[in-house]
Amino acid sequence: MENIVIRDYRAVDYPAITDLWLKTGLGGAHRGDNQKIIEKSIKMGGKLLVAESDDGKILATSWMTFDGRRIHLHHFGVMPSFQKRGIGRKLAIESINFAKKKGFQMKLEVHKTNNEAIQLYSKLGFSYLGDYLVYIIRHYEN
Repeated sequence: MENIVIRDYRAVDYPAITDLWLKTGLGGAHRGDNQKIIEKSIKMGGKLLVAESDDGKILATSWMTFDGRRIHLHHFGVMPSFQKRGIGRKLAIESINFAKKKGFQMKLEVHKTNNEAIQLYSKLGFSYLGDYLVYIIRHYEN
């Protein structure tokens, strides 16, 4: 694995993060992701970690929000050309440490076909909650 640094989000990271999220299918404006929401979630007790290479390139993200009860892990992903190098595992451990320090449970959603992510999360102690269906309202125009 390259020399990777896990660090907190900075406002100047936003364009690179958006690029990563679009390339990994994790998010974008169509999902309500924007810089204002990210920074608001951090002020509310969340955190956005980035994995950065020696040359300053953002390779992975772990966005955690806090609802007063649990830490929710969102937009956890590694740039496709850097996957399978241990970056995701290192980032996941740092994310879990954040939740542990806050003293709250951590919850995440993962697509049922994302076997590699499921294996990683299972190895790190996450357990399957059962056959829950997830629903969302993204826009309230209608």
